Formats: sequence, C-alpha cells, structure tokens
Amino acid sequence: MNIIVCIKQVPDTMEIKVNPETNTLIREDVESIINPFDMYAIEEGLRLREKFGGKVTILSMGPPQVESALREAISLGADEVVLLSDRKFAGADTFATSYTLSTAIKKISNYDIILFGKQAIDGDTAQVGPGVATHLGIPQITFVKKIESISDGKIIAERMMEDGYDVIESKLPVAISVVKEINEPRLPSLRGKIRAKKAEITIWGFNDLELNEKHIGLNGSPTQVEKIFTPKMEKKTEILHGAPEEMALKLAQKLKELRK
Repeated sequence: MNIIVCIKQVPDTMEIKVNPETNTLIREDVESIINPFDMYAIEEGLRLREKFGGKVTILSMGPPQVESALREAISLGADEVVLLSDRKFAGADTFATSYTLSTAIKKISNYDIILFGKQAIDGDTAQVGPGVATHLGIPQITFVKKIESISDGKIIAERMMEDGYDVIESKLPVAISVVKEINEPRLPSLRGKIRAKKAEITIWGFNDLELNEKHIGLNGSPTQVEKIFTPKMEKKTEILHGAPEEMALKLAQKLKELRK
C-alpha cells in the first residue's frame, strides 16, 4: 500500500508578522513546526504501512525552510519526502495550494491513500484535503477518527460528527483528513534522526510539474486577503452595590440593555 501524507509547516509563535503589501504571513526567520494535526496524519500513514506494507511519502509545499519539517518526518519513519518550492507558488490560497499539491500527486502517480491533518492551525480552513480530492477526482472522507478496515480495494472509516460518528465506506484511492482522536504520534528514534540528517530531499519547482500558471501562487488564487490585523480587545467593568435582591435586579436590567 502506497500512502502520501500532505503536511504543512506553520509558525510556532503567537507573534505573527504580516507583509503589509501582500497580506501574507512572513515565514522567514520565524521558528516553525509541523502543523500539529498533520502529526496524526503522519502517524496513521506509518501505522498503515506497518500493517499492509508499502511506503509512506511525505509531500509539502513552501519555502526552502520546510526541509526541516520533512527531515523530522523522515526521523519518524517516512520513506520518501518531496518539497514543492518555487517563488511562483508563494501566496497561494487553498485552491491554488490544493491544485499544486494534486499536480505533484499525479506525478507521484502510485498511491492508495492520501492523508491530511483535519486543518492547519494558521488558517483553520480545512479546505486543502477536500480540494486535493476534488482536483484528483477521487473520494474523500473528512474528520476520520478511526480506520476500521481496508480490503478488496475498499476502506471503512469512522468520521467524527458533533453528535457521534458516521461509518463511511469508500473505494480506493481515497483522500482522508484525520482528527487527533485517531492515534498518538510517536517520537523520533535515534536511528531515525541519523537517517534524517543524511536523507536527500526531492525538490520540485514550477518547471518540474505540468502546471497551469493561471492557477498557482498569489495571482492564481480566487480568494485574496485584503487586510490582516489584530482585533482590539475592549472590556468594561462595573461593580454593583446593594443587597443581593437589589443587585440581582440591577444585573438583570444591565443584561436586558446589552441585548438591545
């Protein structure tokens, strides 16, 4: 079984810097980590390989610094890693990102399952996984908490819902986004860390993929961020005095005023 895990490197800081001209995050010189939800996707890919054989390929798009995230994935046990890195990819929204990733997946070609974390902590859209599935024309199962079985070219999985879970059956290949309840990510081994340092990172740019330039990067993104800012947090404190019954009436009146 061949598994592709799409991961994203995200800023590991609350002090996010924004480019005022492009309204995109400035990722250079900012300490970054693998998106936490993607760690569960990596773990699930490794578990599937251990059970069914095959290989796990990690795919990511971003600047050269994303190599550190890919090496971490190797230290955890990934077989191969591919980085999509080109200035033309910069500023991509979820549509442009999923289009570029899906084109790379077509080049990889041999896959049964594509795994994603349920969402990225910097964007919180949960759109890239479904977007990749749509571009590839394959089924998708989102918010998966458990993979029950895989056999005869079909997969059965439990999808988390607000009031329980759904049991979904799908044919392979399939795109799956996972939630943190699915497993407990492992720690890298010493042997894995040594292997990660020596590993070769495959890097594909615009010229390595059959891309339509109209659909990539900032210019190929249907959605544009007009402005990013930190909302002002304002609060007002008022102390009520008097007997309990009197304060209760005053509080009720204040709440009624706030509802108007």
